[in-house]
Amino acid sequence: MLEFLAADQQAANPLVTFMPLLLIGGAFYFVLIRPQQRRAKAQQALLRSVEVGDEVITTAGVFGTIVDIDEDTDVITLEIAPGTQIRMVRAGVGRRVTDDADEYDDSEDPDEDDADDDDTSDEPQGPIQPA
Repeated sequence: MLEFLAADQQAANPLVTFMPLLLIGGAFYFVLIRPQQRRAKAQQALLRSVEVGDEVITTAGVFGTIVDIDEDTDVITLEIAPGTQIRMVRAGVGRRVTDDADEYDDSEDPDEDDADDDDTSDEPQGPIQPA
C-alpha cells in the first residue's frame, strides 16, 4: 500500500511543482523590474531633451536655469541665482520645472461660483471671538 502512495506522489506534473516559483518570478518582473525600466527610459529621454533656457531641478534639489550645455563632456552650466552659475554633469538633472500656473485658466474653474457675494452663509467670516 505504501508503494502505491509513493508512486502517486512521484507522478506529479513538474509544471505544477514549479508553478508557485513561476508566479513569484512573474510578479517580481511586473511589479519591480518593468516599472523601474520605464522610469529609467523616461529619465534618459528627459536628459536628452533638456535645452538652454530650461528651468530644471537637480537631483540634489537645486533649482536653476540651463545657460550652457557642453555636448562633448555632458556638462551643463546652471544659473541658480542672478550672476551665480554652477557646472554639473547632465545626469544630475532630476526633472524639468513646468509652470502649471500658465496652463491653468481661472475662468474655467468648476468649483468657483458666485457664493462669495452671499453673506448669509453659516461659515465664520473672521476670527472667532471668545464669548
